[in-house]
Amino acid sequence: MASRVSLKSKGKATIKGSKASPEEKSAAQCLKEWSTWTMKKAKVITHYGFIPLVIIIGMNSEPKPHLYQLLSPV
Repeated sequence: MASRVSLKSKGKATIKGSKASPEEKSAAQCLKEWSTWTMKKAKVITHYGFIPLVIIIGMNSEPKPHLYQLLSPV
């Protein structure tokens, strides 16, 4: 009798497109997620912190201006 070769896979079945568990993430993927998160936070901090920083630096300069002098357009 001729023997037949089985083409069925034995072992765990893998599903394409399934998300990997946190233990299976590569270092490059973790770095990419971390850098994206960091850039988003830096954008928000820069957006809301730039004008107050300019005012604080202006208040500590010589001659000492008043707040209304810093905020006036002239």
